[in-house]
Amino acid sequence: MDRRLAGRFAVAAAVAASSAIAAVGGYMFLVGSSSALLEPDDSQLVAHGKVIYMEHCASCHGRNLEGQPDWKTLDKEGFLPGPPHDESGHTWHHPDTTLFKITKLGIAEAANLKDYKTRMAGFRETLSDDDIIAALSFIKSRWPEDVRRRHDQLNRAYERRDSSAR
Repeated sequence: MDRRLAGRFAVAAAVAASSAIAAVGGYMFLVGSSSALLEPDDSQLVAHGKVIYMEHCASCHGRNLEGQPDWKTLDKEGFLPGPPHDESGHTWHHPDTTLFKITKLGIAEAANLKDYKTRMAGFRETLSDDDIIAALSFIKSRWPEDVRRRHDQLNRAYERRDSSAR
């Protein structure tokens, strides 16, 4: 009799634990990624990010995030021009963590592309991590709502992928 009661208790505990895990997972899916770095709704952070962007990024990526003309075509020296960071570019196709790494380390190091020719070496010696997050938050704050929503979904998908790989 005690065995049967212990078995029922174990089943009930497992069901309760599974329900709690599912509830937390569902909540995280709905509210967003806990690993999201960018905060496009934080007006102070975005204002600081705009200053950083204008000083360090706009010369290549455009004051209005429009990028350089023909940014998908190699220039005469074999470099790709600075891509746009508005919705017409591919910035929002990458999760926050990737954008952060590219900005901090440069595309070649972030993607481990040893022979990749680039003018963007990264900003680890110039900007703090907080400055990088501020600049990226400014960029995201300028995207249309539907693009921001899709980027948030991308962050959640990458978080699920990364957490399932652990």
